[in-house]
Amino acid sequence: MQSTNFLTDGPSWVNGLSWADIIIIFFYFVFIVYLGIKYSKSKDEKSYFLAGRGIGWSVIGFSLFAASISSSTLIGQAGDAYSTGIAVFNYNLVSVLVMIFFAWFILPFYIKSKIFTIPEFLEKRFNAASRYYFSAITIIVNIFLDAAGSLYAAAMVMKIVFPEASIFSLSVVFAIIVAVYTIPGGLSAAIRVDLMQGIFLLVGSILLTFYAAYNGGADYVRELLADGDMLMKLVRPNDDSSVPWLGMVLGIPILGLFFWGNNQQLVQRVLTAKSIDEGRKGVLLVGFLTMLTLFLIIIPGVMSIELFPGLPKPDMVYPNLIMNLLPNVLIGFMMAAMVAALTSSLSGLLNSVATLFTMDFYSKINPDSSSKKKVRVGKIASITVLIIAVFWAPKIGKQFGTLLKYYQEMLSIMAPPIVAAFILGIFWKRTNAVGAFSGLIAGILLGIGNIVFTVNNGHSIFGEIHFLLTVPFYFMWSMFVMIIVSLLTKKPPLEKTKGLTFTMKEFNEETERLKEKPFYYSYRFLSYLLIAFCFVILVVFW
Repeated sequence: MQSTNFLTDGPSWVNGLSWADIIIIFFYFVFIVYLGIKYSKSKDEKSYFLAGRGIGWSVIGFSLFAASISSSTLIGQAGDAYSTGIAVFNYNLVSVLVMIFFAWFILPFYIKSKIFTIPEFLEKRFNAASRYYFSAITIIVNIFLDAAGSLYAAAMVMKIVFPEASIFSLSVVFAIIVAVYTIPGGLSAAIRVDLMQGIFLLVGSILLTFYAAYNGGADYVRELLADGDMLMKLVRPNDDSSVPWLGMVLGIPILGLFFWGNNQQLVQRVLTAKSIDEGRKGVLLVGFLTMLTLFLIIIPGVMSIELFPGLPKPDMVYPNLIMNLLPNVLIGFMMAAMVAALTSSLSGLLNSVATLFTMDFYSKINPDSSSKKKVRVGKIASITVLIIAVFWAPKIGKQFGTLLKYYQEMLSIMAPPIVAAFILGIFWKRTNAVGAFSGLIAGILLGIGNIVFTVNNGHSIFGEIHFLLTVPFYFMWSMFVMIIVSLLTKKPPLEKTKGLTFTMKEFNEETERLKEKPFYYSYRFLSYLLIAFCFVILVVFW
């Protein structure tokens, strides 16, 4: 193991990387820019925003995985594992079960309705007001959480190589790199680049885990498991500061459903599927890949407790592993793979925001605009997002401590009302437009009120509880308002429910159709395998 600690000793880039590493990183970025331009499709809104709706399950799966390994995952989860152990994996474990629920019950409605954006589904099911609200909230989340977070994380990684560079200047560099291939090419370019970056990330993470285990990390983890140490336990008591078990059961499923079922950045990739079955299998593939993050991101974070004790910034654990454990050449490869994951997330959300702004706002204001004009407006929206995110990124580390804490606490307020609207909208026909919109507004007002109360009193209106335990309060309050208002107002018309709500009749008909094919081709069989995988992991690390 190399002796220099690149976090505490602050080396220059010459000491951290060889020229071979620099060359690898340079040519890697040249390669992904070339790949993005090669697969560019921007002749009309369907090809630019949804890659022509002709993508297969394997490309969707790897693209989703690369896009989901955002700043909060790669940087945040490794850092959280360094601080509190593997409990942070509960977000991924529970979310995998949420993915199965999404693939079975919600995804078909998205693809059958031929929507461009997730908020568009709310308009089909309810009204335009719900669509505009959700679209605006999603754009805000994409800019200030996802885009700024990805730029901040990528800048923090490269700050190891260029310690004298500012977060702002490094953020500008990465913004330009992503803009070069994403803005001209649209989702077709982003999704093909994501496929390659997902593969690179898997290979690089496997290599890094091997080096961490070989240099003493495996022995340390074995000792923790033998001692029954809390660091290696997923299920924690309710007073645990990381992931209390009640928050795991009640809070994470709601956040997970928003992330995987209502998040335009990710679901937009599923909307590119050539069929419902291809979309479902793509989601299940990313479920299997997500389970691997326990061994490729989180456990290496725990190993770092022994390998690099006393690191001042938990968010820097993963880059520290790279710079201290890997030999030259592999450092360049892994740095490229790591930054690729962060920029991949950014490329996806740029297209997400462009789609939301163009299809949910601009197209409504200018319904007769040409496809060419819509694509141009989408590109301008992407550039605007990047500019805002570049200026916001430096504020994250100063004001919120860790990236994961920043992301989770902001999302815990915004997500529950939206999830409530989708759940009731799909599974309860009586939910109407007035009820849905009233619940959305009531939920966000409660969140804003809680923020003001917390600032003034030092704790939330729910008392001194973990933020995961506040999520069910927001969710149930929003759902309560939706139900009461819907019951007090008129039933929704048939066109707002037919083909847009779940029925057991259609589910049973699909069950009969699946019996005609070999069981191993069925998405349900793959789902059962994934559930079994989750159960084994939960039992082993209980």
